[in-house]
Amino acid sequence: MFVAQGYHAAAMDEIAERAGVSKPVLYQHFPGKLELYLALLDESSAELIQMMSEALSSTTDNSQRVPATFKAFYDFVAGTGEAFRLVFESDLSNEPAVRGRLDKLMYDCADMVSQFIREDAGVSDSEAHLLGMALVGMAQVSARYWLRTGREIPKDAAEMLIARLAWRGISDWPMTAEPAGS
Repeated sequence: MFVAQGYHAAAMDEIAERAGVSKPVLYQHFPGKLELYLALLDESSAELIQMMSEALSSTTDNSQRVPATFKAFYDFVAGTGEAFRLVFESDLSNEPAVRGRLDKLMYDCADMVSQFIREDAGVSDSEAHLLGMALVGMAQVSARYWLRTGREIPKDAAEMLIARLAWRGISDWPMTAEPAGS
């Protein structure tokens, strides 16, 4: 209901009906509409974090890790139920509780990516985090654009296209384990 109608237009009566419960049962679990929305946002955010974590830990080869990470974002955006819209297209993003969660999600995703950048590229924490945020932003914006334009490019081709762009930029930094001048 939140995805289809937006937060403000979604009514608790309709939500309860669609969930197959009575409105009092809904209120037993969630004191109000905002708490329900935040619970769904938290669930969707946890799903993306899990997908990112699995992608990042799927290999030790960075040339494969980058495409796996972009695939995770594209899989999240293309997933059933359009949960990504709660995360990336919320009509409630200016609500402080929502904004805080959205900012934390982006920070957490960028932080996961930045750990590998910092370890492998020999850059400072601040530089690694900036690069991580840039890669996460690239993944998010390109995946949403791909979906919004009707999936004109097959998903696997779109993922690889953007991953190649990212890899060409990030692979220029030397692995910290390489001897100087390599």
